[in-house]
Amino acid sequence: MGTLMESAKVFFAEFMKLRSFLQQVAEIYQFVTRVIRNFFVPPYEGREILRQCFFVGNRSLFLITFTAFIAGVVFTRQSRPSLASFGAESWLPSLVSQAVVRSLGPLITGLICAGKLGSNIGAELGSMQVSEQIDAMEVSGTRPFSFLVVSRVTATTLMLPLLVVYADVVALLGSFLTVNFFNSSSFSLYFNEVATNVTYLDVFSSLVKSAFFGFAIGIVGSYAGYHSEKGTTGVGKAANTAVVVAMIMIFVIDLLSLQFINLFR
Repeated sequence: MGTLMESAKVFFAEFMKLRSFLQQVAEIYQFVTRVIRNFFVPPYEGREILRQCFFVGNRSLFLITFTAFIAGVVFTRQSRPSLASFGAESWLPSLVSQAVVRSLGPLITGLICAGKLGSNIGAELGSMQVSEQIDAMEVSGTRPFSFLVVSRVTATTLMLPLLVVYADVVALLGSFLTVNFFNSSSFSLYFNEVATNVTYLDVFSSLVKSAFFGFAIGIVGSYAGYHSEKGTTGVGKAANTAVVVAMIMIFVIDLLSLQFINLFR
């Protein structure tokens, strides 16, 4: 009888965990559909969207510049000996440009923004939730969801492709300086090779993928902050959850986009 009661308790505990998980999945689905629906419902928070776009770019620009430049230098230095051993060192601009535009640039930018922007969004909205500022906005008749959530998701979705283009240029510049240091290659020759080997499909897929990165970062950060627990620990947990989940989502989106894009290559 005792064994049966223990088994029943274990089963009930697992059932409650499954129920809680399914409820959270339903809440996330409702949150995402609400965000998408509010994209097309006026009035639009144009001024707040522009302000958030400025913050997104301003908060991430220095880190992206530094990281992309170092990534371009390191990737070039690591690839050069392998190509030189086969007598194919002239292929270095082609290899680096395709790697940077197709994967390295979007991935670096997405991870940096997930760490920087995801934590900021989660902490900001979490602190507003804890201090009951969101409840006060709802009582006053304003639209806190559109003003706080939709504006941030829109800003991250719009700004990530621009930041990716900037990161690609910086990474290729770092690669060129490295190649020029060893081979005294000219600027025009290097970037002519880059332009020849990078296709429109590479650029378009990179921009679309980075837009999905930005959407995921905005959604995850906003959801974590908007549904944060009460108390000071809730803000820290929201920021941490936003960073970890956003990074995981970036790798998942990158994998799925790679499988889809390969159908057109």
